[in-house]
Parts: sequence; structure tokens; C-alpha cells
Amino acid sequence: SAMTDIAGDPVSLWHMFLGLIPGSFGETSTLCILIGALILLFTGIASWRIVLSVFAGGAVMALIANWCATPTYPASFLTVGEQLCLGGFAFAAVFMAPDPVTSCRTNTGKYIYGFLVGAMAIIIRALNPGYPEGMMLAILLMNVFAPLIDYYVVEANINRRLKRVIK
Repeated sequence: SAMTDIAGDPVSLWHMFLGLIPGSFGETSTLCILIGALILLFTGIASWRIVLSVFAGGAVMALIANWCATPTYPASFLTVGEQLCLGGFAFAAVFMAPDPVTSCRTNTGKYIYGFLVGAMAIIIRALNPGYPEGMMLAILLMNVFAPLIDYYVVEANINRRLKRVIK
């Protein structure tokens, strides 16, 4: 069954991408968000590692959720494209997750952090019908773990170098 808006008119992925759907101002047009992302990435303000890995984590978890879709969790029936274009996912992936103060500082940590933000957001969205959007909660949760992720990345680098020296 095709997705419809409140009036019963069909809504396509293209409408979602362009922002021709109701929603909060600034987060419905994934196209405009991607233009903002290009500006932030080319100016070096945002980390492309985090942005890319948030979308990758969201896509992987959306595939898993869709593969295991059940009527108990209606959001699990959304396709990967719909999951990434709907709600505040793209907005938060571009403008909130790469915050340099609260996200990871190591490059490997940025990949892990971003992937887990995207995956957690889709888990919250797909498996909790009472909480339709999970991006902010996912970012806040991963902000708590960002220093721990960086700590273990640095420890792994130290251990790897020590093994090289000992040989």
C-alpha cells in the first residue's frame, strides 16, 4: 500500500525528498538539507565522516527493520529512502550530529559515533510506535558515549603501536 498524506493523496519518495509534505519548517526538504550539507562540508565546518556514517547507520538499520517488518511496528514497513527522508533524520544528521563539541574527536571514533547515531535513531523510530522520531534521543545518547568511544580508539592505537615496538 502506498503512503498517503492526511487528505488521502499519495505521497512519493520524490515528494519527501523535495519537501512537498507537511512538517517542521527546515526539515522536510532533504534536497535543501543536502545543499546545506555541501556548504558545511566544503567549508570544513562539519565532519564528513560523521554525516556519512549517520546515513550509513540509518540505512543499514532501516534495511534490517524493513526486512523484519511486522504490523505491530508500522514504521518498520518504511523503505530505506523513506526512513532517511522523513522526519528530522536528514536535518539532524547534517546539522546536529557533527557538532564538534559533543561528538567524537578521533577519526575512527567519528565513524563509530555516526553509525550508532543513525542506527539508534531508526531503532527508536521503528520499534517504538509511541515515539515517532528518535534522532535527538539518539544524538543525546551517543553524546554521552562519545568520550568513551574516543578513549577506546586511542587505547587500541596505543596497544597496536606497542605491539609494533615490542616485535
